[in-house]
Formats: sequence, C-alpha cells, structure tokens
Amino acid sequence: MIRAGAQGAGELLVGGAPGSSNAKLQRGVLEERGHRPWRLPDAPWFMGQTWIDLLFAHWRVDRKLLQAVMPPQLSPQTFDGSAWLGITPFVVHGLRLRGTWPMPFLSRFPEINVRTYVSVGEKPGIYFLSLDAHSRSAVFAARRSYRLPYFRSEIDVTAEGEAVHYRARRVSGDGPAAEFEATYAPEGEAHPAEPGTLAHWLTERYCLYTLDDAQRVCRADIHHPPWPLQPARAEIELNTMAAGIGLSLEEEPLLHYSGRQDVLLWTIEPVWRSQPTTG
Repeated sequence: MIRAGAQGAGELLVGGAPGSSNAKLQRGVLEERGHRPWRLPDAPWFMGQTWIDLLFAHWRVDRKLLQAVMPPQLSPQTFDGSAWLGITPFVVHGLRLRGTWPMPFLSRFPEINVRTYVSVGEKPGIYFLSLDAHSRSAVFAARRSYRLPYFRSEIDVTAEGEAVHYRARRVSGDGPAAEFEATYAPEGEAHPAEPGTLAHWLTERYCLYTLDDAQRVCRADIHHPPWPLQPARAEIELNTMAAGIGLSLEEEPLLHYSGRQDVLLWTIEPVWRSQPTTG
C-alpha cells in the first residue's frame, strides 16, 4: 500500500513536469475501459508507452509450423481455422515507469515485433516470437522485466507526408539474422474494428504471454483504448523477420495502420491454474 501510494503521488507530480503530454494521455486511458474483455488488474500499472505510426502486417501461417517454433505450454489461436503471424513496425514515444516522466534519449526509439496469438484461461493475448528495438537499454530492461525475446537492431525511420519509410537490421549477436524494409501509409479514415471481425481479433488483445525462468506461463496485462485502425498500403522491399525461425511469408499481407496509441502495461505474473486453449 505504501508503494502504491508513493507511485500515485509521483503520478501527480509527473502531470506538471516538462514534456509530460504523453504521460497525461497515457494515464488518461484509464478513463476508457468499457471495451475491455475483462476488468483491469487491482495492482497499479507499471509502465506507460505511446506507439506512433504503427503498421499491422498479418500473414496466414500453417498452425503446425507455428506451433513448432513456440513453447509447448502455448498453442496458436486460430480465426476461421487459420493461424496468423503479425509484423508490427512503429516508434515508441514517452516510455516511462509509473510515477516518473520520460527520460530524454531513453524514452523514444523505433521497434519492430513479430507476434502471434494465444489464449490462456479464456484471456486471449499476444505471444511475441521476437522484438527488436533501436535501444540497448530497452532491450536489456525488457529481457529482465518481461522475459521477452528482445534483440537490438539498427533501425531508421523517416516520414514524407503520411508515408513512413522503415528500415531495420538486427545486430544482436545472440539472435538469427533479420531485416525489414518497407514504406507504408494509411488509406481512409480511422475506425475501431467491429467485434467478431478478423481485424478486431488480431488487434484487440489486452495481455501478453511469456515464460519465466521456471518455464511457467506468465501474463502481463495491457490497457489502451480501442485501436483506431485505418486501411493501409505498403511496399515491403525486404522482410526476413520470420526467416530465422523457419517461417516463409510469401503471400500478400493484410494491412492496417494506426497513427497513435497510448498504452499502460502491468508486470508479468504466473498464470497459476490456467491451461492453454486454442480457438
């Protein structure tokens, strides 16, 4: 209780700090929670982030091939019989711990993730096959705090009008080679995805799953407003993000774009009595 109280006081101070606009918007997402499939955790949130210029690029993949590169404790979830793999390039802004303000030079960096979808204990979430960031400190902290397969990459992001040119090359020596280069842009107006649609199934997920050092399944809750999704176009010039785990992405992807999402994350906790389920 003392720690939670101190964090709450810290959040009040953050509201008046220079450069705190992202922090205010992150904290403000708590006012919108009726769309969540389950209630927020009782524990205080741990971290705030703002995600900018995010592309969702999704491919159908063979469920058996996907399961082969996942831990046996988790199984790929499916939509209408198909498993899906997503690649999401974006830029992190305003990364901070609860009760603190974003630190200059540490709170903003590009990131690109490779993800699929699982459900444990009737809570659908995200399983990350890899996460690459242009930040040594972010990679180190996320590996320790969230037990996620983070790697350091050299990433360059430039914008011209609404178009985003994104180029990433993994430089961590402890992971397979991976590169991505694309130019993408939104097309059309932003709307939340309708429940029951594939777009909703792919994006409206409010937790992530990972394994701890004891190989127990752990969950971290995530909270944000419904995704403001726009149709997108993309010219993907190079994509070997999944090649290192033996997955080939040759078909045209399903594309969505979101200009901004403010996010709160909780710490990982073991999923004690829940068992993996597939959909």
